[in-house]
Amino acid sequence: MMSKKLTFFALLIMIPLFMLGQGYHLPKDQKVQKIKFELINNLIIIPVEINGTELTFILDSGVSKPILFNLSESDSVAINNVSEVTIRGLGDGEPMKALSSRVNAFSLGKAKNFAQDLYVVLDRDINFSTSLGIPVHGIMGYDLFRDFIVEVNYSAKTLKLHNPTHYKYKEKKNAQTIPLVVSNRKAYVAGTVLMRDTTNVPVKLLVDTGSSDALWLFHSPEKGLEIPEKNYEDHLGRGLSGDIFGKRSKVNGIRIGGFELKEAKVAFPYRESFQGMDSLGDRNGSVGGEVLKRFNMIFDYSRGLVTLKKNGNFKDPFQYNLAGIELQHNGLRYIAESIADANGVVSDDGSDTFGNVQILLENKTRLSLVPEIVVSGIRAGSPAEEAGLREGDVILAVNGKRIHRYKLQEILKMLNEREGKRIKVLIERYNRDLLFTFVLKKVFDD
Repeated sequence: MMSKKLTFFALLIMIPLFMLGQGYHLPKDQKVQKIKFELINNLIIIPVEINGTELTFILDSGVSKPILFNLSESDSVAINNVSEVTIRGLGDGEPMKALSSRVNAFSLGKAKNFAQDLYVVLDRDINFSTSLGIPVHGIMGYDLFRDFIVEVNYSAKTLKLHNPTHYKYKEKKNAQTIPLVVSNRKAYVAGTVLMRDTTNVPVKLLVDTGSSDALWLFHSPEKGLEIPEKNYEDHLGRGLSGDIFGKRSKVNGIRIGGFELKEAKVAFPYRESFQGMDSLGDRNGSVGGEVLKRFNMIFDYSRGLVTLKKNGNFKDPFQYNLAGIELQHNGLRYIAESIADANGVVSDDGSDTFGNVQILLENKTRLSLVPEIVVSGIRAGSPAEEAGLREGDVILAVNGKRIHRYKLQEILKMLNEREGKRIKVLIERYNRDLLFTFVLKKVFDD
């Protein structure tokens, strides 16, 4: 949960006036900054230092200014020049109060901005960490894309920030460079959706690295964007202003440039999720991480170009959650395990997830404090629901494997390995251990 552990200063550090308002820079002798990232649930997670404090952010090309949230009890970050504002984002809720902070020092390696503005959201419900399995403190995007040529290698999980002055385009085999329209701090590409009724519909899509979904489309029958007959209602995610609901389905494909992805997942968000936001203009939807991760990409906002080269993920099938359950961290729990020897030692594995403190007792029993994984959502009519699983069930084991040894995304992979696989899930419900069995099946027939 987030605490209000922020320190406000009119001026935290002395910043040379000539450096203010100039955005991100690399040292004069450096042409590129390489950053390793984690790819979790199709989202790019990067390390960012704010006024000397190391934090973790989602790289979100759909956000104009960095937004800070989910500070833990142990986090303490100083921010500058603070005022109160009201902001809203996607979701069906009301606008929220936030803090606006100006002239902050941001660092990504040697890429630095000494005059970065940001917002701080104090709502404790804004917390993506529980569903991603690692602490995440915020989102950022446009300012980096504006000031650098940004190369995203989804295969190697590396981000390269190129100095635009020194960058030279090189001919890349099997790559294609297409127009990128940058307007109002957001980037768009043209594409074609191959609908189930075999019509091809041209679309303008927001490029959204902060979305884990494949494709969002706005329901517009007059434009040929009709919801396919086979669909189901679902919770699509959570925005800054609340939950987002809509219909999920599949289309025959999505074409961007000369690349075509077949049997693509699509979601049609309800319009209520966009209430109070600026006009959507001629935008027809957005393309998210589940499509973008199939390419290695070079974003050049200054020239209005994006280069696409398909990678090893390109041919991966689009697959909905076969089990039909969503999981999240829900605090910590003790587990007891028998061991061969013990010396009364307390240890900490030093991981940056949610902690794994072990206490070794004289009676050769090990108590471990591990993350508690619970069922946070369940799809109506899914194999898991039909087997009897419920929201709030604590997952203990999957196919005989105790899940405390695995990361959240690894557990989800166990539950969605392949169609036809039999899954056995051991859960705890009201202090009772229960075993459920079900067979994985597709949501839609291709």
